Amino acid sequence: MSERPTGVLVMAHGTPATPEEIESFYTSIRRGRPPTPELLAELVGRYEAIGGTSPLRQHTRAQVEGLAAALDAAVPGSFVVRYGSKHTAPTIEDAVAELADAGVTRAVAIVLTPHQSSAGTGQYLERAARAASSMDPPIELVPVASWFRAPGFAQILSDRVRAGLASLSRRDRDNCVVVFTAHSVPTAAVNEDDPYRDEVEESAAMIAALAGLEHWRVAWQSAGRTADEWLGPNLLDEIRSIAAEGAPAVLVCPVGFVSDHMEVLFDLDIEAAAVAQAVGVSLARTASLNDDPRFVAVLADAVRAAAGGGGGDTCLGNPGREP
Repeated sequence: MSERPTGVLVMAHGTPATPEEIESFYTSIRRGRPPTPELLAELVGRYEAIGGTSPLRQHTRAQVEGLAAALDAAVPGSFVVRYGSKHTAPTIEDAVAELADAGVTRAVAIVLTPHQSSAGTGQYLERAARAASSMDPPIELVPVASWFRAPGFAQILSDRVRAGLASLSRRDRDNCVVVFTAHSVPTAAVNEDDPYRDEVEESAAMIAALAGLEHWRVAWQSAGRTADEWLGPNLLDEIRSIAAEGAPAVLVCPVGFVSDHMEVLFDLDIEAAAVAQAVGVSLARTASLNDDPRFVAVLADAVRAAAGGGGGDTCLGNPGREP
């Protein structure tokens, strides 16, 4: 590796730091359109239900700090790590500017979501690429399109699935259906060139095989409040279907998420749990990854693999696949 350190641009969704920031955060998500009073009140109520704010901010900070420490332990002084958020400060553009100020001319860009999608990782990487090209000198960006195939990732989640099943009663465990979930997106965004659905399903199949599962399926959660058609089947409908089929329990593995946050703590632990209770099935979920050292090590290995692999989109774990 050259004397000049390689940059690492870590990107994530972001979350309000205080209840007072919820409205501006929601406006950013809505691409500059302020929410109606009714929509704002609903979101504020959801934050209140999980404690007032989301722990995502702290978890993301711990993940980024853990990644920086892991990289420095493996190859001291070789990487400069910076974090940028899609919707809150510091922004993606802020982080790229910090990398440029640190003298970085080449950087790996990775999003804290495992699967590639035009509506998800694509938007982060596009913003990062624009910011990197505007620097003087420009920063060469090595985008990581997806990293769910990174060695060790599926194993960590399969261990969590087994632990989740072990927490159930014998009857529930023997007849439980495991549902792997990821964030739904508008179906219009998932065209034939978008690998999102296929990657989530592949990811689920890898974990199910490692865990030795017989009864499992994929569902989608947390669809936006718009008139668009969103990718399904919807998790809440799937819980109702599983109950109608006679299964006594559902274990949710949110494979598309790497931290405890609104989509986990409210959408699963409160909203999905209420539906499960109403239809008479037990509901459990796997523990979130957060800053688990095993997960941080997977991220560090993914970054090092991308840094050593030259330019162009990288889909880790299968370098020959087109992004």
